[in-house]
Amino acid sequence: MEDTLAPSRTTSAFTSNQRGPDRFVDRHLGPSAAEVVAMLEVVGYDSLEALIDATVPAALRTTEPMKLPAAASEAEALAELGELAAKNRVMRSMIGQGYHGTATPAVIRRAVLENPRWYTPYTPYQAEIAQGRLECLLTFQTLVSELTGLPLANASLLDEATAAAEAMAMCFAVGRQRRATFVVSAGCHPQTIAVCKTRAGSLGIELEVVADDALVDAVARAGDGLCGVLVQTPGTRGTVGDYAVLAEAVHAAGGMVVAAADPLALVLMDPPGAWGADVAVGSTQRFGVPMGMGGPHAAYMATHEKHARKMPGRIVGVSKDAAGRRALRLAIQTREQHIKRDKATSNICTAQALLAVVAQFYAVYHGPEGLRRIAEAVHGRALRLRATLDALGGDTLGGAIFDTVTLRHTDANRLLGLLERRGINARRLSATEVSFACDETTTDADLEAVAACVAEVLGQANGGLADAGVDALPRRAEAILEQPVFNSYHDEHSFLRYTNRLAGLDLSLADGMIPLGSCTMKLNAAAEMLPIHWPGFADVHPFAPADQLAGGHAMVEQLNDWLSAITGFAAVSMQPNAGSQGEYAGLMTIRAYHAARGEGYRDVCLIPESAHGTNPASAVIAGMRVVGVRCDERGDVDLADLREKAEANADKLAALMVTYPSTHGVFEAGIRDACAIVHEHGGQVYMDGANLNAQVGLTNPGAIGADVCHLNLHKTFCIPHGGGGPGMGPIGVAAHLADYLPASPLDDGPGDRSGAVSAAPFGSPMILPISWMYIRMMGADGLTRATQVAILNANYVAKRLSGHYEILYTGPTGTVAHEGILDCRPFDKAGVTVEDIAKRLIDFGFHAPTMSWPVARTLMVEPTESEPKAELDRFCDAMIAIREEIASVERGEVAAEASALRHAPHPAADVAGDAWERGYGREAAAYPVDGLREPGRKYWPPVARVDNPYGDRHLVCTCGSVEEAAAG
Repeated sequence: MEDTLAPSRTTSAFTSNQRGPDRFVDRHLGPSAAEVVAMLEVVGYDSLEALIDATVPAALRTTEPMKLPAAASEAEALAELGELAAKNRVMRSMIGQGYHGTATPAVIRRAVLENPRWYTPYTPYQAEIAQGRLECLLTFQTLVSELTGLPLANASLLDEATAAAEAMAMCFAVGRQRRATFVVSAGCHPQTIAVCKTRAGSLGIELEVVADDALVDAVARAGDGLCGVLVQTPGTRGTVGDYAVLAEAVHAAGGMVVAAADPLALVLMDPPGAWGADVAVGSTQRFGVPMGMGGPHAAYMATHEKHARKMPGRIVGVSKDAAGRRALRLAIQTREQHIKRDKATSNICTAQALLAVVAQFYAVYHGPEGLRRIAEAVHGRALRLRATLDALGGDTLGGAIFDTVTLRHTDANRLLGLLERRGINARRLSATEVSFACDETTTDADLEAVAACVAEVLGQANGGLADAGVDALPRRAEAILEQPVFNSYHDEHSFLRYTNRLAGLDLSLADGMIPLGSCTMKLNAAAEMLPIHWPGFADVHPFAPADQLAGGHAMVEQLNDWLSAITGFAAVSMQPNAGSQGEYAGLMTIRAYHAARGEGYRDVCLIPESAHGTNPASAVIAGMRVVGVRCDERGDVDLADLREKAEANADKLAALMVTYPSTHGVFEAGIRDACAIVHEHGGQVYMDGANLNAQVGLTNPGAIGADVCHLNLHKTFCIPHGGGGPGMGPIGVAAHLADYLPASPLDDGPGDRSGAVSAAPFGSPMILPISWMYIRMMGADGLTRATQVAILNANYVAKRLSGHYEILYTGPTGTVAHEGILDCRPFDKAGVTVEDIAKRLIDFGFHAPTMSWPVARTLMVEPTESEPKAELDRFCDAMIAIREEIASVERGEVAAEASALRHAPHPAADVAGDAWERGYGREAAAYPVDGLREPGRKYWPPVARVDNPYGDRHLVCTCGSVEEAAAG
């Protein structure tokens, strides 16, 4: 891929202190200076500073400015980051190990990856406005189910290693946690083994790593204590094992078999479900997603339907809407952490939706025949390379292989040096072993270069490439991907229209504000997004030699330093690739700290009632016991109850998990007292970073007294949500915890450090340029201004709506932080539900605020700093109009069941249909305010209200067959 988007290396003509069009902060912030003045007048303050003084407790305010470089212009920042990208050496990668070169079709890059209609939407919790993404994720699940031979797949997980760890935990849960032995093949990728070891240690699972030929014996030793076995196919050295006998032994012992499988290999190979695997996991990275120094990539998991309630992650299912039309939604909602909390089987609350969308589009575009051609080409080159090396007198691993050839009894260091000089990276397995992984981008010239280098090391004459040798790959017999979606869009014109049609079904930030409390749906600027496609970041392997990743490492180090300055912490780890992973990593760091001090018995985690639902789940998978702490009538942490619980558990207290500002949208004045209580009783304070957008530049976790904080880069630092992922959740820690941050997944002995939590050393580094650009262009003053405006926007919305809705919680001066909660419980007596309000907002062109969390039957609104006054007013006008509709129900003018509220949302098919037997007009349904008549303003939901219970009673999680499509 040519570096067509990389910036010029020449000095920008713009200066960093220039004002006007090149001052990025003015483009990031929604309200103009005049609008800020007008909004302050409504809120009742004469300056931003006065509002902040009234909102943020003075005792918590920081006085020292953040030590960040002065704000750069877009051009300057792109040029500076371009220099770092240029320091990465883009080589032909034959390292493999779960990461492969791939050719992203230009139409997918252009129409999906670079399209804000795909990368700016939120998680599809409001199904009616997410039918396009849900269709793609259903196709992804179908793709995975077809390739693995297992009937139920989820809508993606974070990476292959964490998916394997989730599968291990699932086996443990299926065994009711009484079967505690999990056996892992030494043929698995080392990063997968490392992440499984970390998770096993915290869950109390006894993990045993053994060679493939010792697996059956290990199963026999474990007996009825076995919960599962993990194998890799093809294995990390390239060979494809026969695990049918192993599967029989595992099942006889009452355990489960997990297969980590390469999906491109499964296009040709026997699927895991055919030989007895109960669970399949893997990465779909090579389906069109660049290596990107390690991510983000969509992992997958598939299993049998009987395990649906234990399966981690999201599942998309088929249901119907109020008119009986097919409609998609997230299935089995009771698995959500906000409901199960510490009883949840996983803390995963996110996915890699955008990357799963790319992977399934790759399969749709190529179709089954195209995928087969790609897989056969990869496989054929591997066979040809092995035959060539054998002809040179090399000692290669025999047996069945798919894409990887391992050469034994060679001088690994010398061979790798020769290859590097030819621009090729291979994998060093040991001092005498090297492996070569072929992929979609491998050419005959690459094979010839490998052969020449091997011939030189072996002292042989190079006779050129040999014909392919014996193909022992166990082939699948049945056809795959016969569903219409995989056989309809292979020309670019049809495919472009297909992707565009699906994108148009969803509501994104391109359509309007997404005012989700706690989720911070702010601007994802184009300048921030551009660098992720540069080859220096996109086309390098995470385990390439360090000297080839100098630019990437420098970018990470700079971002670490900036985030440390912003948070007031001493060190940062970029490894967690989601907020949930950040929670887990932070708690594991605390555990490692206690263990190093001889206090490994500390395992009690105090969690307020108002905490994010992932907090209790994360505490449990980190091996801690959850003790709840009450909140008072103002929604603040009850300090008296906190002290009582801390004293009662003083000898076992490990941590407090707390969100600041609180999940109720206020700056609690007692937060430092809460930290002091926990420290006094030997615990550490973990701060959930979901609301950091209200802290930056005004206060910070270090100043408040926290010891650890995870940072949602997809919230505060502008990485887009991608329709449900990617995300990044790095953690910052105080100095005394720095030595206990997660180890690299390839570290043999992490020492006192907590174990690896993700497959790649820096989580999902391909998207880190987004946050780097944001901080670099904003500078300390710009970031502080963003926080101030976020608080102003929230208070403006709260003030405008306060005469119509009760603001449930406010601070002592009557202000909120960056978000506020609207109490919808008073409408219960009229029969109007919070869901009615949420669905009616769709008719106005808005995604609903966060619904029924942290308080049931409420809406939590967070406008962010990026929304201009006009958009805030449009939202407020919509909420006020809806309040008038509620009032008409309260006055008895219309029954709730017959109202537009209850029938919302209103798709065009209903409004334009011949039949209209409702007590209100079509105009009221579709155009409740005049502004929606403006051309291009009206968003039409594709379906009416989705029937979730029906979908859960009739669980369908894959695309229909050819026969079903023909039947209509």
